[in-house]
Amino acid sequence: MTNEAPHDHDHDHDRDHVLLRTEGRAAYITLNRPKALNALSHPMVLRIEQALTAWAQDPGVEVVVIDGAGGRGLCAGGDIRAIYEDARTGGTASADFWRDEYRLNAFIARYPKPYVALMDGIVMGGGVGVSAHGSVRIVTERSKIAMPETGIGFVPDVGGTYLLALAPGELGTHLALTGAPVGAADALLCGLADHFVPAQALPALSRELAVDPVHEVLERHVQEPPAGTLVPARDAWIDHCYAAGTAEEIVARLLARGLPAAKDAADTLLSKSPTAVKVTLAALRGARRPGPLERVLEQEYRVSCAALSSPDLVEGIRAQVIDKDRDPRWSPAALEDVTPADVDRFFAPLDANELGLVATTSPQEVVW
Repeated sequence: MTNEAPHDHDHDHDRDHVLLRTEGRAAYITLNRPKALNALSHPMVLRIEQALTAWAQDPGVEVVVIDGAGGRGLCAGGDIRAIYEDARTGGTASADFWRDEYRLNAFIARYPKPYVALMDGIVMGGGVGVSAHGSVRIVTERSKIAMPETGIGFVPDVGGTYLLALAPGELGTHLALTGAPVGAADALLCGLADHFVPAQALPALSRELAVDPVHEVLERHVQEPPAGTLVPARDAWIDHCYAAGTAEEIVARLLARGLPAAKDAADTLLSKSPTAVKVTLAALRGARRPGPLERVLEQEYRVSCAALSSPDLVEGIRAQVIDKDRDPRWSPAALEDVTPADVDRFFAPLDANELGLVATTSPQEVVW
């Protein structure tokens, strides 16, 4: 969500976008593009992976901490404008970026040391990918976590369909289709985070991790979060409505429920790309089958690459980010016009260009 084209950076500038340091027993990653809400570029992903690889081998590093500069959020996602230019010109830069980004997501999920993600403020899309797969995920009263991809004609990626498929009941379906953001308590409920810590305590928590083991530091700072909204909503309408077999039936159930919140969800869902909604529903249901994160990332990579050549991605980014008219003209324009064949196209094998992430190990047991 930045104005910079991908080729505008010189190399030194890119290095400044990810700040790395070690102190005591801890290593720290700070995403440092505050004007772009710390949006991830390809060089940033490679720099993070390089650092994590080195620290995994370094006996002096016992914990890794990731946060975002600027006070507004950890990370608002990937560099949307770069993807827009790439999709318009039929390039391969986005596919190359996603390949390395998804590999990083899998690496974080299996990281052999505690990986502490400070999910303060806005954490969306690719920001979820570098945080919610970590072993210690901390949210605050300012956290706003979302996978808002359907609003730009895209589909939740970075392992987002894996995480949301594991959420209780149909909560993940609701969040994936509508792109609705959640706060701390609801993020904990959905399995996107582990602990609530007040934002003002994060600097102390971060400093103390350089000295003391993770569990001791957490004991000092973890509190009960303010109440969320999804528990009552789940009982009242979410689980019933989103259990429907098709996107059309989900909308019909939401509208028939007679509740303002359910009607709002239907209106939101109907404003998203109909193709993206149907592909997201299919992707989520596919991610529910037992299997490792890597298998879901393989599926997401196929879907993301297919989205690059779909008209809705370019149109969605145009409407939301480029022209900002907030009036996307989706094609097809209605859910009922998206055929099963339209959806299946997104899941077709890429043959020579598959992600090629095979889960060779079980998740590492992290010992604190």
